[in-house]
Amino acid sequence: MSDNLPEVPETEVPQTPIARQGMFGAHDTGDTSGYGGLVVRRAPELSTPRPFGGYFDALVDTLDLDDAIERVVVDRGELTLHVKRERLVEVLRKLRDDADLRFELSLGVTGVHYPHLQGEELHSVVHLASITHNTRVRVETWAPDADPHIPSTVAVYPTHDWHEREAYDFFGIVYDGHPALTRIMMPDDWDGHPQRKDYPLGGIPVEYRGATIPAPDERRSYA
Repeated sequence: MSDNLPEVPETEVPQTPIARQGMFGAHDTGDTSGYGGLVVRRAPELSTPRPFGGYFDALVDTLDLDDAIERVVVDRGELTLHVKRERLVEVLRKLRDDADLRFELSLGVTGVHYPHLQGEELHSVVHLASITHNTRVRVETWAPDADPHIPSTVAVYPTHDWHEREAYDFFGIVYDGHPALTRIMMPDDWDGHPQRKDYPLGGIPVEYRGATIPAPDERRSYA
């Protein structure tokens, strides 16, 4: 891989815009988040055929773990490897340690909730960067709501400690093998995981330095 700025594939011309409405259970007034009018420029890629373009083909070939990768997606000039959860630690370790890959820097772990994806509702996403080769890759894995367990990757990237705790706190993803998987933002006795899309949008009074903040469905609407 070159030390120079790598080439990335050109993005496709967007399809006809797709309007998505009714997010978080809001269908009419009271939604001040702006999500009610969200427009997605095109449908997401489910998988990308070869050639991927740029350094992406060489990266996947060097990784050489096709049996661990469910699919490869190239979208908007970014590479995402969708990995089987039981192979996640193995994939990340090779991405870090192989001299031709050398993704020595993790930019963090986050969770995503897709309630419409039956059997893979909870996704855990890792963003990696190679300072050595000036390359980037996203690694994504998933678990069903009924079995929200994903292997912890703290042993590979120690900075994932607090990030995995946050994803557990906000999404309910259980990172098996984490040294101390406890809530990091919400109180220990908090009920539920606030960034899931099935979490109630309001109805919970919030106090901030003596000021009472009304629930979202009671605020002024700017629609």
